[in-house]
Amino acid sequence: MHADRTDEFGSREPSMQEGPCQSEVLNVRKVVAYELLSLDGVAEKPDEFIVNWDEAMDANLGAVIAAQDAVILGRRSYEEWAGFWPDSDIEPFATFINGVAKYVATSTPLDREWANATAVDGDLAGFVRGLKNQPGADIGVHASISVAQALLAAGIVDELRLVIAPAIAGSGRRLLDGLPAIRLESIRSTTSPAGYLLADYRVIG
Repeated sequence: MHADRTDEFGSREPSMQEGPCQSEVLNVRKVVAYELLSLDGVAEKPDEFIVNWDEAMDANLGAVIAAQDAVILGRRSYEEWAGFWPDSDIEPFATFINGVAKYVATSTPLDREWANATAVDGDLAGFVRGLKNQPGADIGVHASISVAQALLAAGIVDELRLVIAPAIAGSGRRLLDGLPAIRLESIRSTTSPAGYLLADYRVIG
């Protein structure tokens, strides 16, 4: 994941309806995977191909995280981020990731302490399904390639928010390798001033 800029977000407007269905609607949580990719689908070491960052990309990230109150991380991403973000002043992500509830997929205790972090051992897909059934906002998946792949394969991811660089990485771990067939519906597709494709998809099966 890019050391300066990490994953993204989506905004949500509150319902103005009143009645018994309002709380039920607002409590439906989405799992949103935000990833930085090269044109050939590589998600590993995005700082090697994300070389520009503009205001449109900043606004996109801000909207994504504004809708999230929990994040799922892999062990490697957690260890790297726990050593970087607590002392960072890169906003808005620093304030978000330091304060948000973080659930870390790991079979061993966490080596680094970080506020609001909880280790999740065992059935990650089952844990996230349970989390979706609890009241709250969106659940984010940022940077952690193996976590995003596992949740996509299990049919738990509701939306993909991708930032695609105008560059071919040539090598590295690809986000979509090894996944089953998954149908997507385009929510939005726009190009930032720096030439990065901001592509949002809804997972429909």
